[in-house]
Amino acid sequence: MTIILFIIIFGAVVIAHEFGHFLLAKANGIHVVEFAVGMGPTLLSFGKGGTKYSLKLFPIGGACMFEGEDGLQTKEGETGEGSFLNASVWGRISTVVAGPIFNFILAFIIALVMVNMTDFIAIRDPVATQVAEGGGAEAAGLQDGDRIVSINGEKLCLYQEISLYMQATYRGGDLEVVYERGGERYTTMLTPQYDEASGIYLLGVMNADFVEARGIDTLKYAWYEMRYSVKATYKSLGMIFRGKVSRQDVAGPVGIAVNVVGKTYDTAKEYGWQSVLLSMLNITLMLSVNLGILNLLPIPALDGGRLVFLLVEVIRGKPVPPEKEGMVHFVGLMFFMVLMVFIFFNDLSNIFMKQG
Repeated sequence: MTIILFIIIFGAVVIAHEFGHFLLAKANGIHVVEFAVGMGPTLLSFGKGGTKYSLKLFPIGGACMFEGEDGLQTKEGETGEGSFLNASVWGRISTVVAGPIFNFILAFIIALVMVNMTDFIAIRDPVATQVAEGGGAEAAGLQDGDRIVSINGEKLCLYQEISLYMQATYRGGDLEVVYERGGERYTTMLTPQYDEASGIYLLGVMNADFVEARGIDTLKYAWYEMRYSVKATYKSLGMIFRGKVSRQDVAGPVGIAVNVVGKTYDTAKEYGWQSVLLSMLNITLMLSVNLGILNLLPIPALDGGRLVFLLVEVIRGKPVPPEKEGMVHFVGLMFFMVLMVFIFFNDLSNIFMKQG
């Protein structure tokens, strides 16, 4: 079951991403040579409209390959009218960014489905339903029922964003907290207190009231849920760059399948299929947002790396020579191949360590 769920989740995320590229390529008259789901040897394939659609052996990626991109030419070895290089620069930009954008669209749709499962998802506003005695919030003057609007200028929409801020952003010192009480806004300085049990600093507020989203509010809270996933992703990346995340906290496809999908399924199945569905949707949402953000990073071989060259073309008024750009992306691809090997062995190491 873990394998099946992993394939479904990764398949949905990858197909959404590549379909974004595919759709905008068609709209801009770019010839899609191959639309592939998975990596490695081809299991199944068929051709239609000049495009090869294929299913690969390993369900950990995909590709939407365009004619003229990185030296990929027609069978005759000449660049045709449908070449990626012949499309307008803005047509190419829209085609490149469409993949990540479709990941965000998928994430929003999933969040909308989750929010409508109100009997199973815990949606909580950033309201201090209970202020802990002796905590930083009480010392700062907060009271039960106060709604926390922002922390150090960062707007809050969901209660879990408080914990995210304290774990991923807080670096010590006092915090400027804006809160609402009785329709009025107030500002106070709050000193978080260190909690030995959790190992993090806490504001000293708790929330136990769940929101029942109905009607138009489901769209609002779906946006909030997706927004939270986006914030959690880029804040986690920031923690990695600052050395706040160990290799045990990083997972690749194998680690996600075993330690995330598998263990989440084992826990959720005890509460019924609705709980399993919600848990898998949440994982899919997070992975889709992760893929969208990671692909926008300005790294060679990723969509963000290609976007950099296209923006340079906009500024210069002429493209970077294709052979030079292709070489840069090739180096980036080799780097990711090495990185994938490292992540694979890191996943195995983490799995055996946790089992031990």
